[in-house]
Amino acid sequence: MNKYIYNPRLMDIQLQETLSYIGAVLIVGPKWCGKTTTAEMQAKSVLKMQDPDQVKGYLATAETKPSLLLVGENPRLIDEWQIAPVLWDAVRTAVDNRQETGLFILTGSNSVDDKQIMHSGTGRIAKLQMYPMSLYESKESSGAISLKELFDNTNLDVDGITSPLSLERLVFAACRGGWPASLNVKTENGALFVAKAYLQSICDEDCSSVDGVKRDPQRMRTLLRSYARNISTLASNTSILSDMQANFLNFSETTLYAYLNVLKRLFVIEDVPAWTPSIRSATSIRSCNKREFTDPSIAVAALALTPEKLLLDLNTFGFIFETLCIRDLKIYSSLLGGRISYYRDRFGLEADCVLHLDNGKYALIEFKLGNKQIEEGAQHLCQLSNLIYNHNVENPKHHLQEPNLLLVITGGEIAYKRDDGVYVIPIGCLKD
Repeated sequence: MNKYIYNPRLMDIQLQETLSYIGAVLIVGPKWCGKTTTAEMQAKSVLKMQDPDQVKGYLATAETKPSLLLVGENPRLIDEWQIAPVLWDAVRTAVDNRQETGLFILTGSNSVDDKQIMHSGTGRIAKLQMYPMSLYESKESSGAISLKELFDNTNLDVDGITSPLSLERLVFAACRGGWPASLNVKTENGALFVAKAYLQSICDEDCSSVDGVKRDPQRMRTLLRSYARNISTLASNTSILSDMQANFLNFSETTLYAYLNVLKRLFVIEDVPAWTPSIRSATSIRSCNKREFTDPSIAVAALALTPEKLLLDLNTFGFIFETLCIRDLKIYSSLLGGRISYYRDRFGLEADCVLHLDNGKYALIEFKLGNKQIEEGAQHLCQLSNLIYNHNVENPKHHLQEPNLLLVITGGEIAYKRDDGVYVIPIGCLKD
Protein backbone atom coordinates (compact mmCIF):
# COMPACT_ATOMS: atom_id res chain seq x y z
CA MET A 1 0.00 0.00 0.00
CA ASN A 2 2.86 2.40 0.87
CA LYS A 3 6.29 2.64 -0.70
CA TYR A 4 7.93 3.26 2.65
CA ILE A 5 7.45 2.19 6.25
CA TYR A 6 4.52 3.93 7.90
CA ASN A 7 5.51 6.30 10.67
CA PRO A 8 2.84 5.98 13.41
CA ARG A 9 0.78 9.08 14.19
CA LEU A 10 -1.11 10.11 17.29
CA MET A 11 -4.13 10.38 15.01
CA ASP A 12 -4.09 6.55 14.74
CA ILE A 13 -5.39 6.23 18.29
CA GLN A 14 -7.94 8.99 17.90
CA LEU A 15 -9.28 7.57 14.64
CA GLN A 16 -9.59 4.05 16.00
CA GLU A 17 -11.40 5.26 19.10
CA THR A 18 -13.79 7.48 17.17
CA LEU A 19 -14.66 4.74 14.68
CA SER A 20 -15.65 2.53 17.61
CA TYR A 21 -18.61 4.71 18.57
CA ILE A 22 -19.80 6.52 15.43
CA GLY A 23 -20.74 5.56 11.88
CA ALA A 24 -18.32 7.75 9.92
CA VAL A 25 -15.26 9.91 10.54
CA LEU A 26 -14.12 12.89 8.51
CA ILE A 27 -10.39 13.69 8.67
CA VAL A 28 -9.55 17.23 7.58
CA GLY A 29 -6.25 19.05 7.38
CA PRO A 30 -3.72 20.51 4.96
CA LYS A 31 -2.68 18.50 1.93
CA TRP A 32 0.43 16.34 2.35
CA CYS A 33 0.00 16.06 6.13
CA GLY A 34 -0.67 12.29 5.90
CA LYS A 35 -4.47 12.03 6.09
CA THR A 36 -4.84 9.41 3.36
CA THR A 37 -1.97 7.23 4.55
CA THR A 38 -3.21 7.29 8.13
CA ALA A 39 -6.75 6.47 7.03
CA GLU A 40 -5.49 3.60 4.84
CA MET A 41 -3.94 1.96 7.89
CA GLN A 42 -7.44 1.29 9.27
CA ALA A 43 -9.54 1.15 6.09
CA LYS A 44 -10.50 -2.22 4.56
CA SER A 45 -11.49 -0.77 1.18
CA VAL A 46 -10.52 2.47 -0.55
CA LEU A 47 -12.13 4.84 -3.07
CA LYS A 48 -9.71 7.53 -4.31
CA MET A 49 -11.76 10.25 -5.96
CA GLN A 50 -8.65 11.91 -7.39
CA ASP A 51 -7.63 8.85 -9.43
CA PRO A 52 -7.21 10.39 -12.92
CA ASP A 53 -8.16 7.11 -14.62
CA GLN A 54 -11.42 6.84 -12.69
CA VAL A 55 -12.54 10.32 -11.70
CA LYS A 56 -14.90 10.88 -14.65
CA GLY A 57 -16.64 7.59 -13.99
CA TYR A 58 -16.83 8.28 -10.27
CA LEU A 59 -18.39 11.70 -10.88
CA ALA A 60 -20.93 10.24 -13.28
CA THR A 61 -21.87 7.59 -10.72
CA ALA A 62 -22.09 10.22 -7.97
CA GLU A 63 -24.49 12.20 -10.10
CA THR A 64 -26.83 9.28 -10.79
CA LYS A 65 -26.54 6.88 -7.85
CA PRO A 66 -23.87 7.91 -5.27
CA SER A 67 -24.63 4.95 -3.00
CA LEU A 68 -22.82 2.69 -5.49
CA LEU A 69 -19.54 4.39 -4.56
CA LEU A 70 -20.03 3.38 -0.93
CA VAL A 71 -20.07 -0.35 -1.66
CA GLY A 72 -17.03 -2.09 -0.18
CA GLU A 73 -15.67 -3.63 2.97
CA ASN A 74 -15.88 -1.37 6.02
CA PRO A 75 -14.37 0.85 7.17
CA ARG A 76 -14.43 2.19 3.60
CA LEU A 77 -12.14 5.12 2.90
CA ILE A 78 -13.43 7.81 0.54
CA ASP A 79 -10.39 9.95 -0.19
CA GLU A 80 -10.93 13.60 -1.22
CA TRP A 81 -14.70 13.16 -0.98
CA GLN A 82 -15.29 16.87 -1.60
CA ILE A 83 -14.72 16.31 -5.32
CA ALA A 84 -18.28 14.95 -5.29
CA PRO A 85 -20.00 16.74 -2.34
CA VAL A 86 -23.12 14.60 -2.75
CA LEU A 87 -21.13 11.77 -1.15
CA TRP A 88 -21.52 13.50 2.22
CA ASP A 89 -25.28 13.06 2.19
CA ALA A 90 -24.88 9.55 0.78
CA VAL A 91 -22.65 8.58 3.69
CA ARG A 92 -24.99 10.17 6.19
CA THR A 93 -27.94 8.25 4.74
CA ALA A 94 -26.01 4.96 4.77
CA VAL A 95 -25.09 5.46 8.43
CA ASP A 96 -28.73 6.20 9.26
CA ASN A 97 -29.95 3.12 7.43
CA ARG A 98 -27.36 0.67 8.76
CA GLN A 99 -27.13 1.93 12.35
CA GLU A 100 -23.57 0.58 12.71
CA THR A 101 -20.27 2.10 13.81
CA GLY A 102 -17.00 2.30 11.91
CA LEU A 103 -18.51 2.27 8.42
CA PHE A 104 -16.70 5.08 6.59
CA ILE A 105 -13.62 7.30 6.73
CA LEU A 106 -13.67 10.48 4.66
CA THR A 107 -10.62 12.63 4.01
CA GLY A 108 -10.38 16.10 2.51
CA SER A 109 -7.75 18.78 1.99
CA ASN A 110 -10.22 21.62 1.72
CA SER A 111 -13.48 22.40 3.43
CA VAL A 112 -16.71 22.41 1.45
CA ASP A 113 -19.26 25.18 1.22
CA ASP A 114 -22.15 24.09 3.46
CA LYS A 115 -24.56 25.01 0.67
CA GLN A 116 -23.37 21.97 -1.28
CA ILE A 117 -24.61 19.48 1.33
CA MET A 118 -28.15 18.95 2.61
CA HIS A 119 -27.46 17.78 6.17
CA SER A 120 -24.78 18.62 8.73
CA GLY A 121 -23.94 15.02 9.63
CA THR A 122 -24.24 15.75 13.34
CA GLY A 123 -24.35 12.52 15.29
CA ARG A 124 -23.43 10.47 12.22
CA ILE A 125 -20.11 11.90 11.01
CA ALA A 126 -17.42 12.99 13.49
CA LYS A 127 -14.73 15.44 12.36
CA LEU A 128 -11.07 15.05 13.33
CA GLN A 129 -8.45 17.70 12.60
CA MET A 130 -5.06 16.47 11.42
CA TYR A 131 -1.83 18.45 11.24
CA PRO A 132 1.64 17.84 9.89
CA MET A 133 3.77 15.74 12.22
CA SER A 134 4.74 16.89 15.70
CA LEU A 135 8.35 16.65 16.86
CA TYR A 136 7.44 13.53 18.82
CA GLU A 137 5.91 11.88 15.76
CA SER A 138 8.97 12.73 13.67
CA LYS A 139 11.10 11.18 16.44
CA GLU A 140 12.90 14.44 17.20
CA SER A 141 11.32 14.95 20.62
CA SER A 142 12.29 12.35 23.19
CA GLY A 143 8.75 12.30 24.59
CA ALA A 144 10.20 12.01 28.09
CA ILE A 145 7.53 14.36 29.48
CA SER A 146 3.84 13.73 28.84
CA LEU A 147 1.47 16.68 28.55
CA LYS A 148 -1.31 14.55 30.03
CA GLU A 149 0.86 13.62 33.02
CA LEU A 150 1.69 17.27 33.61
CA PHE A 151 -2.03 17.99 33.90
CA ASP A 152 -2.73 14.94 36.05
CA ASN A 153 0.17 15.32 38.49
CA THR A 154 0.96 18.79 39.77
CA ASN A 155 4.08 17.41 41.47
CA LEU A 156 5.47 15.56 38.48
CA ASP A 157 9.26 15.33 38.78
CA VAL A 158 10.86 16.64 35.59
CA ASP A 159 14.05 18.13 37.00
CA GLY A 160 17.09 17.36 34.91
CA ILE A 161 15.30 15.76 31.95
CA THR A 162 17.14 16.87 28.82
CA SER A 163 16.08 17.43 25.23
CA PRO A 164 18.03 15.78 22.41
CA LEU A 165 17.39 18.83 20.19
CA SER A 166 20.17 21.36 19.85
CA LEU A 167 19.19 24.84 18.68
CA GLU A 168 20.53 24.03 15.22
CA ARG A 169 18.37 20.90 14.93
CA LEU A 170 15.34 22.73 16.28
CA VAL A 171 15.70 25.45 13.66
CA PHE A 172 16.09 22.85 10.93
CA ALA A 173 13.00 20.95 12.12
CA ALA A 174 10.93 24.15 11.99
CA CYS A 175 12.18 24.99 8.49
CA ARG A 176 11.55 21.46 7.21
CA GLY A 177 8.15 21.22 8.87
CA GLY A 178 6.15 18.17 9.80
CA TRP A 179 5.44 16.95 6.27
CA PRO A 180 5.77 13.13 6.23
CA ALA A 181 7.33 13.18 2.76
CA SER A 182 10.21 15.33 4.03
CA LEU A 183 11.30 12.58 6.44
CA ASN A 184 11.88 10.17 3.58
CA VAL A 185 14.30 12.45 1.73
CA LYS A 186 17.96 11.57 2.17
CA THR A 187 19.43 15.09 2.00
CA GLU A 188 18.64 18.13 4.13
CA ASN A 189 18.16 20.30 1.04
CA GLY A 190 15.70 17.78 -0.31
CA ALA A 191 13.80 17.75 2.98
CA LEU A 192 13.58 21.54 2.98
CA PHE A 193 12.31 21.51 -0.60
CA VAL A 194 9.04 19.80 0.39
CA ALA A 195 7.72 22.91 2.17
CA LYS A 196 8.71 25.06 -0.81
CA ALA A 197 6.85 22.72 -3.14
CA TYR A 198 3.82 22.84 -0.85
CA LEU A 199 3.80 26.65 -0.96
CA GLN A 200 4.12 26.67 -4.75
CA SER A 201 1.25 24.22 -5.09
CA ILE A 202 -0.99 26.38 -2.91
CA CYS A 203 -0.24 29.50 -4.96
CA ASP A 204 -0.22 28.04 -8.46
CA GLU A 205 -3.01 25.47 -8.25
CA ASP A 206 -4.96 25.03 -5.02
CA CYS A 207 -5.93 28.68 -4.49
CA SER A 208 -8.02 28.48 -7.67
CA SER A 209 -9.11 24.85 -7.64
CA VAL A 210 -10.62 25.03 -4.15
CA ASP A 211 -13.78 26.69 -5.48
CA GLY A 212 -13.18 27.09 -9.22
CA VAL A 213 -12.50 30.84 -8.97
CA LYS A 214 -9.35 31.92 -10.81
CA ARG A 215 -6.90 33.70 -8.51
CA ASP A 216 -3.56 35.34 -9.20
CA PRO A 217 -0.71 33.14 -7.90
CA GLN A 218 1.51 36.18 -7.38
CA ARG A 219 -1.10 37.88 -5.22
CA MET A 220 -1.49 34.72 -3.15
CA ARG A 221 2.28 34.43 -2.79
CA THR A 222 2.49 38.06 -1.62
CA LEU A 223 -0.35 37.53 0.84
CA LEU A 224 1.37 34.48 2.32
CA ARG A 225 4.57 36.50 2.67
CA SER A 226 2.70 39.25 4.52
CA TYR A 227 1.03 36.67 6.75
CA ALA A 228 4.39 35.07 7.46
CA ARG A 229 5.82 38.44 8.48
CA ASN A 230 3.02 38.74 11.02
CA ILE A 231 2.79 35.21 12.46
CA SER A 232 2.35 34.96 16.22
CA THR A 233 1.26 38.61 16.33
CA LEU A 234 -2.07 40.42 16.54
CA ALA A 235 -1.63 42.12 13.16
CA SER A 236 -4.93 43.47 11.86
CA ASN A 237 -6.49 42.87 8.48
CA THR A 238 -5.85 46.55 7.80
CA SER A 239 -2.12 46.00 8.23
CA ILE A 240 -2.11 43.01 5.88
CA LEU A 241 -4.27 44.91 3.39
CA SER A 242 -1.72 47.73 3.38
CA ASP A 243 1.00 45.22 2.51
CA MET A 244 -1.07 43.96 -0.39
CA GLN A 245 -1.98 47.41 -1.69
CA ALA A 246 1.68 48.41 -1.67
CA ASN A 247 2.14 45.76 -4.35
CA PHE A 248 -1.30 45.68 -6.01
CA LEU A 249 -3.10 49.01 -6.09
CA ASN A 250 -6.51 47.54 -6.91
CA PHE A 251 -6.43 44.91 -4.15
CA SER A 252 -9.61 45.56 -2.15
CA GLU A 253 -10.69 44.59 1.33
CA THR A 254 -13.28 42.26 -0.18
CA THR A 255 -10.55 40.52 -2.19
CA LEU A 256 -8.42 40.16 0.93
CA TYR A 257 -11.24 38.40 2.80
CA ALA A 258 -11.82 36.11 -0.19
CA TYR A 259 -8.13 35.14 -0.33
CA LEU A 260 -7.94 34.58 3.43
CA ASN A 261 -11.04 32.41 3.26
CA VAL A 262 -9.34 30.23 0.64
CA LEU A 263 -6.33 29.75 2.91
CA LYS A 264 -8.64 28.76 5.76
CA ARG A 265 -10.51 26.30 3.57
CA LEU A 266 -7.19 24.75 2.53
CA PHE A 267 -6.14 24.53 6.21
CA VAL A 268 -3.06 26.64 5.50
CA ILE A 269 -3.82 29.24 8.17
CA GLU A 270 -5.50 28.66 11.51
CA ASP A 271 -5.59 31.77 13.66
CA VAL A 272 -5.63 31.57 17.45
CA PRO A 273 -8.62 33.25 19.15
CA ALA A 274 -8.37 35.40 22.24
CA TRP A 275 -9.32 34.11 25.67
CA THR A 276 -11.47 36.74 27.35
CA PRO A 277 -12.20 35.72 30.94
CA SER A 278 -13.95 38.20 33.18
CA ILE A 279 -11.14 38.74 35.63
CA ARG A 280 -11.28 42.46 36.35
CA SER A 281 -13.50 45.15 34.95
CA ALA A 282 -10.71 47.70 34.60
CA THR A 283 -8.73 45.51 32.23
CA SER A 284 -9.11 45.94 28.49
CA ILE A 285 -8.39 42.54 26.98
CA ARG A 286 -7.16 42.23 23.40
CA SER A 287 -9.73 40.27 21.42
CA CYS A 288 -8.41 40.03 17.85
CA ASN A 289 -7.02 36.76 16.54
CA LYS A 290 -3.36 35.85 16.59
CA ARG A 291 -2.02 35.00 13.12
CA GLU A 292 -0.77 31.43 12.71
CA PHE A 293 -0.03 28.85 10.03
CA THR A 294 -0.76 25.17 10.56
CA ASP A 295 2.96 24.46 10.19
CA PRO A 296 5.98 26.72 10.77
CA SER A 297 7.63 25.67 7.50
CA ILE A 298 4.95 27.54 5.52
CA ALA A 299 6.15 30.82 7.02
CA VAL A 300 9.78 29.90 6.39
CA ALA A 301 9.07 29.06 2.75
CA ALA A 302 6.96 32.20 2.23
CA LEU A 303 9.79 34.41 3.51
CA ALA A 304 12.46 32.46 1.59
CA LEU A 305 14.35 31.82 4.81
CA THR A 306 16.86 29.06 5.52
CA PRO A 307 18.16 27.46 8.71
CA GLU A 308 21.40 29.38 8.26
CA LYS A 309 19.59 32.72 8.01
CA LEU A 310 17.41 32.01 11.04
CA LEU A 311 20.36 31.02 13.22
CA LEU A 312 21.61 34.57 12.63
CA ASP A 313 18.18 36.07 13.35
CA LEU A 314 16.80 34.37 16.45
CA ASN A 315 14.33 37.19 16.98
CA THR A 316 12.49 36.16 13.82
CA PHE A 317 12.87 32.50 14.71
CA GLY A 318 11.15 33.20 18.04
CA PHE A 319 7.87 33.83 16.18
CA ILE A 320 8.34 30.71 14.07
CA PHE A 321 9.14 28.74 17.22
CA GLU A 322 5.78 29.77 18.69
CA THR A 323 3.99 28.45 15.60
CA LEU A 324 5.83 25.13 15.96
CA CYS A 325 4.87 24.87 19.64
CA ILE A 326 1.21 25.62 18.97
CA ARG A 327 1.15 22.95 16.24
CA ASP A 328 2.59 20.36 18.61
CA LEU A 329 0.30 21.30 21.50
CA LYS A 330 -2.76 20.91 19.26
CA ILE A 331 -1.59 17.43 18.33
CA TYR A 332 -0.60 16.35 21.85
CA SER A 333 -3.87 17.55 23.38
CA SER A 334 -6.16 16.19 20.64
CA LEU A 335 -7.20 13.08 22.60
CA LEU A 336 -7.93 15.31 25.60
CA GLY A 337 -10.17 17.65 23.62
CA GLY A 338 -7.61 20.43 23.64
CA ARG A 339 -8.56 23.96 22.53
CA ILE A 340 -6.00 26.70 22.02
CA SER A 341 -6.38 30.42 22.69
CA TYR A 342 -4.17 33.26 24.00
CA TYR A 343 -4.45 36.07 26.59
CA ARG A 344 -3.16 39.62 26.36
CA ASP A 345 -4.35 42.83 27.99
CA ARG A 346 -3.53 46.50 27.55
CA PHE A 347 -1.14 46.42 30.51
CA GLY A 348 1.16 43.94 28.76
CA LEU A 349 0.15 40.96 30.87
CA GLU A 350 -0.02 37.92 28.63
CA ALA A 351 -0.08 34.19 28.14
CA ASP A 352 1.06 33.18 24.68
CA CYS A 353 -1.23 30.18 24.88
CA VAL A 354 -4.18 29.05 26.99
CA LEU A 355 -4.81 25.32 26.56
CA HIS A 356 -8.26 24.16 27.66
CA LEU A 357 -9.15 20.47 27.97
CA ASP A 358 -12.59 18.88 27.74
CA ASN A 359 -12.49 17.95 31.44
CA GLY A 360 -12.33 21.61 32.46
CA LYS A 361 -8.63 21.74 33.23
CA TYR A 362 -6.52 24.41 31.59
CA ALA A 363 -2.94 25.65 31.37
CA LEU A 364 -1.39 29.08 30.96
CA ILE A 365 1.62 28.80 28.68
CA GLU A 366 4.44 31.06 27.50
CA PHE A 367 6.83 30.23 24.66
CA LYS A 368 10.41 31.37 25.21
CA LEU A 369 13.15 30.33 22.84
CA GLY A 370 16.08 31.05 25.14
CA ASN A 371 16.87 31.00 28.85
CA LYS A 372 17.05 34.79 29.17
CA GLN A 373 13.31 35.18 28.56
CA ILE A 374 12.16 32.41 30.92
CA GLU A 375 12.04 34.65 33.99
CA GLU A 376 9.84 37.19 32.24
CA GLY A 377 7.52 34.47 30.95
CA ALA A 378 7.20 32.84 34.37
CA GLN A 379 6.39 36.18 36.01
CA HIS A 380 3.61 36.83 33.48
CA LEU A 381 2.08 33.45 34.19
CA CYS A 382 2.19 33.91 37.96
CA GLN A 383 0.70 37.40 37.75
CA LEU A 384 -2.14 36.21 35.56
CA SER A 385 -2.76 33.19 37.78
CA ASN A 386 -2.91 35.40 40.86
CA LEU A 387 -5.28 37.77 39.10
CA ILE A 388 -7.66 34.89 38.37
CA TYR A 389 -7.41 33.56 41.92
CA ASN A 390 -7.95 36.96 43.57
CA HIS A 391 -10.90 37.70 41.35
CA ASN A 392 -12.53 34.42 42.32
CA VAL A 393 -12.06 35.17 46.02
CA GLU A 394 -13.65 38.60 45.60
CA ASN A 395 -16.41 37.21 43.38
CA PRO A 396 -17.37 33.75 44.69
CA LYS A 397 -20.13 33.42 42.09
CA HIS A 398 -17.49 33.54 39.36
CA HIS A 399 -16.80 29.95 38.32
CA LEU A 400 -13.42 30.35 36.60
CA GLN A 401 -11.03 28.06 38.42
CA GLU A 402 -7.34 28.59 38.93
CA PRO A 403 -5.11 27.25 36.13
CA ASN A 404 -4.07 23.64 36.63
CA LEU A 405 -0.70 24.16 34.99
CA LEU A 406 1.73 27.03 34.47
CA LEU A 407 4.18 26.18 31.75
CA VAL A 408 7.05 27.86 29.92
CA ILE A 409 7.91 25.89 26.78
CA THR A 410 11.43 26.61 25.66
CA GLY A 411 13.90 25.81 22.95
CA GLY A 412 16.48 25.01 25.61
CA GLU A 413 17.70 21.60 26.67
CA ILE A 414 16.87 21.10 30.38
CA ALA A 415 13.49 20.69 32.10
CA TYR A 416 12.80 21.76 35.68
CA LYS A 417 10.11 23.05 38.01
CA ARG A 418 10.65 26.49 39.53
CA ASP A 419 9.97 27.38 43.15
CA ASP A 420 6.93 29.41 42.05
CA GLY A 421 5.37 26.27 40.57
CA VAL A 422 6.06 27.12 36.92
CA TYR A 423 7.28 24.20 34.82
CA VAL A 424 10.03 24.93 32.30
CA ILE A 425 9.88 22.27 29.58
CA PRO A 426 11.92 22.05 26.35
CA ILE A 427 9.73 21.38 23.31
CA GLY A 428 12.14 18.55 22.52
CA CYS A 429 10.95 16.62 25.62
CA LEU A 430 7.19 16.79 25.10
CA LYS A 431 4.67 14.23 23.89
CA ASP A 432 0.91 13.67 24.24
